[in-house]
Formats: sequence, structure tokens, C-alpha cells
Amino acid sequence: MDKFAFIIHPIELNDIYRKYKSLKFLPDKFVEKLVTKIKPSIVSEITNIKGNSSVAEGMFIGLPLTSKLIMELPEEKVIKKIIEAGKIAERTGAKILGLGAFTSVVGDAGITVAKNLDISVTTGNTYTVAAAFDATREALKLLGKKLEDCHVAIVGATGSVGKVCAELTCREASKITLVARDPVKLKEVQDGLNKKYQNKSIEITISVEDGIKDADAVITVTSSTSDIVRPEFIKTGAVVCDVARPRDVSKDVQEKRRDVLVIEGGVIEVPEGTNFNFNFGFPPGLSYACMAETMILALEGKYENYSLGREIEIKKVDEIRRLADKHGFRLAGLRSFERVIDEEYIQSVMAATENRGYLSQN
Repeated sequence: MDKFAFIIHPIELNDIYRKYKSLKFLPDKFVEKLVTKIKPSIVSEITNIKGNSSVAEGMFIGLPLTSKLIMELPEEKVIKKIIEAGKIAERTGAKILGLGAFTSVVGDAGITVAKNLDISVTTGNTYTVAAAFDATREALKLLGKKLEDCHVAIVGATGSVGKVCAELTCREASKITLVARDPVKLKEVQDGLNKKYQNKSIEITISVEDGIKDADAVITVTSSTSDIVRPEFIKTGAVVCDVARPRDVSKDVQEKRRDVLVIEGGVIEVPEGTNFNFNFGFPPGLSYACMAETMILALEGKYENYSLGREIEIKKVDEIRRLADKHGFRLAGLRSFERVIDEEYIQSVMAATENRGYLSQN
């Protein structure tokens, strides 16, 4: 039977406190120091995964470091911990290892980890891109809009996920704005896309507010440890697809902006019967796209380093879409801040958009 492993980690200290309730009475700094001493371990078995004429099983391996610690600790120390988790996967017979959340972005995005293991490694970023882009298209469709007619902003456009999101957008949208902190890297991405898509309007900015204020759709994919998309930045009637974990979109948006549609990028419906035996915040039968990519590759028996480093090949995005469809993985119903998006939410956004249009005409 094909077997895989996937590394998960707590996003913030509250995730640790939910498991180890007594620790919440200790100072945060002490807890952060304490968890760096804990070794990675298997936290659950993933069972009953059935694809097209193939079956697989896997495991979640817990890395007890928060997103903040992964970004702040010495890079060598964090990568050593990830490799340690990978060795557990090796010893238990896994043939491919998926790097979840911030373990996929630290250092060289999995390349060093892969060099130190005898099994394949993937970040899952290829399917994350495909799912986020498809979810954005579907959300626009629900609002009566077509992607090809829209102005789309990519926040985090110089990262591995952001760059390929930008290229997918250039294949379809009419106007694109790229947003990132480094102006030199931004210009490089813009120049590369201008050469391939000469008939498209591609603008750049280092300001999140300036970059998204006129956008019909925003795909945000940064590795920031704090929210960067504020309520006052977003255009009425816009779709905002938040792929990042921790979130890029402030929770204030949920409370103050019922006139915009915020969706979670990369939520996938896995084959019926799959049991994760672990609660990572989704209802049964749903997973993040990065998890799903690892499962898909195992079902396909495609044991290779698939999504590694800072570059994602657009041809692989098209391939993983095909493999996902083959093995029964689907884009899940759209979700916003852990809740299913209902018709009432859609109608509130549409009504606000129509009202704004009426006011602007009068």
C-alpha cells in the first residue's frame, strides 16, 4: 500500500494550550522555550484513502513549533527539526513527505530537507495554487462576474506561490497588480510576465492598500506572521482569497465588511471515507490543498520531489489539477473564516455592490 506522511505544526500558542491546558498558566516566553525541546512525533494515522484504482494511508507528524518560532529561530535549528520529523516518516515506511504551513517556506523551501532524506518531499504548493485560483474564479462567478473581465491583485507576488498565481492570472484576467515588499524582486516578476503576456496590463506596488483598493479580486499568499489586509483597503463587492496561514486578512474584515466576499483558498474535498483521525479545524472530509497534494501523489505512485524551492512550474499546476480530478479530489464548497459561505452572505455582497453602483450614478 502506498504510504505518505505530512508535517503539521501549531499556528500559534493557543493551539498548544488547547492540547496542553496547564501550560496556559505559564508565561508565553517560557512555553515557547519549552516547546523547542519537544521532539517531533506521530500525532495521528490517516486511513481509508481510496483513489482511482489505488489506495493509500498516511500519518500526521507533529512539529511542536509555532509559526512565530519557525520564522524567528535560527534557520539551521528549524530545518534540523523538520529533517528529524522526516526521519520518522522514513522509518515508518512513508515514500513521500509533505511539508505543512510554515515548514514549507523556511530556508530554501524544502530543498535542504529533501537532500537529507531518502524519500520524496513536497511542499504542496502546486495544488495550493490551483485550488486558490479555482476558488477565486468560483467566488467571482457567484457574484455574477467573469475572471477575464476583472482587475486581480496578487499580494505576496514574489513568493513561490504568488509568482505562479500571478502567471495563472495573466492567462485569464484583463488587469493585474502585483504586490510585495521587495521592489527589485517585484520588477523582476513584472518583467518576466510582460515578456510572456504582452497584451496584459501588469502593475506593481509595495503598498498593500494601493495594490488592492481597486481590485475586483485579491489573492493573498504572504508568509507574514500578522494580518496585512485591513477592512478599509478593500473595494466593495471584491473577492478576497486568503491562502496564507496565519491569515493575511484581518478578522476585522469579517465583522466590518459584509460587502466583500472573503474566502479561504485551498480547501479540498477528499475522497469519501478518508479519515484523518485528527481535528485541524475542518469538518470531516475536508483538507488543505497542500495536504491533498501529498495524498494525490501517493495515490498516483508519483514519488518525486514535486513542489520544492521558490519556483512552481505552471505545467505542474495543470498536471496536479488533472491528477486531483482522476483520484476524486474536488474544490470544497467555499468557506470564510471557518464557516461555509451561505446564500445570505452572497446576497449581502451583491446588494452592497449594486447599491454602490446606484449611488455612483446618482
